[in-house]
Amino acid sequence: MPLKIAGAFLIFIGMLHSCSQKPNEEDAIKKLLEKESATWRNGDSIAHADCWKIRPYSRVLVYTVAGRVIDVPPITMIHPSPKSFGKGGSSVNSNYRMTIQGDHAFVSHDEVSVAPNGTKTYSSEDRVLEKVDGEWKLVGQTIHMHP
Repeated sequence: MPLKIAGAFLIFIGMLHSCSQKPNEEDAIKKLLEKESATWRNGDSIAHADCWKIRPYSRVLVYTVAGRVIDVPPITMIHPSPKSFGKGGSSVNSNYRMTIQGDHAFVSHDEVSVAPNGTKTYSSEDRVLEKVDGEWKLVGQTIHMHP
């Protein structure tokens, strides 16, 4: 009987451990995405580049309100142009939806960007992440701007 109780206890502890893993991973991913948004706006190129791992299959697509699609070279995430980087403002991400499969994750969320002059821009974003050396990194994204 004690062996059955010990076995049931070990199974229970294992289940608790596996359940606690996913929220921690989700929190780590949210933290990374918020860091990536903030560092883009504040012009911290080193911290922004640290959010990314450019792969041969990386892609960054931006769908504008006017219906135009901009295929941004992924290297721009590591070496951004001063014309589009560090303009200030803030952003708020919400409505996170994600799936995590081992060292890979797909995340979609909404974002409200606020320019320094107070103008708000709305978007829906899809992000592809990989865990590299134990840390989540972005490897691709799409941004769908809303009117």
